[in-house]
Amino acid sequence: MNVFEVTEGNSPIILGQPHGGTHVPADISARLNERGKGLDDTDWHIHRLYDGLLDGITTVRSNIHRYVIDANRDPSGVSLYPGQNTTSLCPTTDFDGEDIWNEGQAPSQDEILSRRAAYHAPYHEALAEQITRAQAKYGMVVLYDCHSIRSNIPHLFDGQLPVFNIGTNGGQTCDASIESATHEICRATPNTDTVLNGRFRGGWATRHYARPTKGIHVIQMELSQRAYMNEFPPWGYRTDRADILRSVLARILEQLDHLARSGALDL
Repeated sequence: MNVFEVTEGNSPIILGQPHGGTHVPADISARLNERGKGLDDTDWHIHRLYDGLLDGITTVRSNIHRYVIDANRDPSGVSLYPGQNTTSLCPTTDFDGEDIWNEGQAPSQDEILSRRAAYHAPYHEALAEQITRAQAKYGMVVLYDCHSIRSNIPHLFDGQLPVFNIGTNGGQTCDASIESATHEICRATPNTDTVLNGRFRGGWATRHYARPTKGIHVIQMELSQRAYMNEFPPWGYRTDRADILRSVLARILEQLDHLARSGALDL
């Protein structure tokens, strides 16, 4: 099993997909309890959801499940959301705050360092390589970080999460036109709700790679899974819902591609 997969395209837009992988090495899987083995916190079907939405787009996706290591956490282990419930670089609990490891089987600090080198670093090396390549070709690049999550997780947030959760770390990670275009398309979508820089303001990749004054723009999209799938095992993909959502996501990516190619992001 490869740690990551890259589909290299000819667009200035890159999709990052750190949480869609479901692979857990056998020796690690054996240490997960029954709750952990359910892999409930997967960004289910995220690659399928975005597949084919924009010709020539580059995709970098991790195949490793976030319970092995979270590819969208600071490798130093520092929390992205101080004072709020969250999960760690190598999670010991799930999004509901429940243990995912058999007793005494949570990873040690040495193992965390080993997993970081084996799984976290290679994904980000591949992502950084694609960012550098696209920026060299186009003078600028937009990294669009793809995520999804269950709509109701009281341990992490109150109430039901909006369908579209756009994160730019308070406008710091991309040109204002990228944030505005994405937000407006989402807001114009019937029968959905949208929030900008709400509970999810952008994960480690969004904050780490962003250099908007140097032509590297990053935006995160966290989708509520009810918009395209069943939010219970076996986590079935709902084509009737997904096709509607895909049309919206396609418009977003097409608009970002246009902005990048048109020179509208030149500073």
